[in-house]
Amino acid sequence: MLLRACRSLAEAAREGAPDFRERLEGVMPLAAAAPKDELTAAANLLVDTAAEVLPERGGWLAALAGALAGRGADADGIPLVARLGGVAAGAMAFAEAWDGRPPPAAAGPAPRIWERTRALMGDRAMISMQCWYALPRFAQGALALLLHSPATRAAVADFDEAVDRAVVHCDALRDVQELRRVLDGESLLVLHRPSRRGWTVTMRGVTDNFQLHTLLAGLLVGVEMPGRAPHPGWVAAFGDADSAPALPPVEGWWDLADAHGETVWNEGVPADIPLLGDTRVLVLDPPSRQRTWEAGRRHPEVSGLLELEAAYHPDDLLAWWPALKPPTGGG
Repeated sequence: MLLRACRSLAEAAREGAPDFRERLEGVMPLAAAAPKDELTAAANLLVDTAAEVLPERGGWLAALAGALAGRGADADGIPLVARLGGVAAGAMAFAEAWDGRPPPAAAGPAPRIWERTRALMGDRAMISMQCWYALPRFAQGALALLLHSPATRAAVADFDEAVDRAVVHCDALRDVQELRRVLDGESLLVLHRPSRRGWTVTMRGVTDNFQLHTLLAGLLVGVEMPGRAPHPGWVAAFGDADSAPALPPVEGWWDLADAHGETVWNEGVPADIPLLGDTRVLVLDPPSRQRTWEAGRRHPEVSGLLELEAAYHPDDLLAWWPALKPPTGGG
């Protein structure tokens, strides 16, 4: 039932059918009873169609695909995230034609806005105006797909210049920016300077360095190295559990640095850690002062995981230490 309704809706979007909104409203009530495979097929159909049709109707399909992802669809959001860049570019052209003071998108289009836009933009007016009003829905859909699809996060480009510029007009794009930079499935070489030991870990769903720091402690301290093991609730809250209100603040274990000696701030994200050659390197140093933070994921919908891929004896790492710079300060 759901897939059939989505096929009808996609056809209406492509053909410009006048009953598009009526078909749109009939889809979500069917999602509650749909099995996962049907949710996934429907969401993928909507994603592909949203990437092809005019922005006004494509935006509604994008938002609907995101809603199905939130209900459990395992959707490939790559075409929609790619289309978001084009919609953002069109929206920025609209905003710039209005001297950076465009009418609020939430208020919806009106005849006077169309007449003014046509006078300002000529033949470009229709598509740019559609992009402006569709941008929040495309952002909503892209955000949901990035939140719920590790494969989408891993496959999309880190940056999109048009999306970065459009952030000033659409708050949801800030989260889209962050999630595009999540290094799903990427390896990190972790080097402990005092012991000269090291580990390769794979990051999945790690959205900031508070999370990275805590999950590293859960993986290494008391297992691979001596020290104060983290509270299990801290590790769980940064993994896939809700943060318990009674949890005490996390207490940090190290100063973090990159291979060039620069501080890796807890407030940053793993993508900020630079490469040394082809390897992203994080160096653990003794803490210069006590640091605390609250346990909980920046994006609760995204589960975080570090997987230990390899552990190295100091003799295995002799070539690495001369290439590292000393730390410049506490992180």
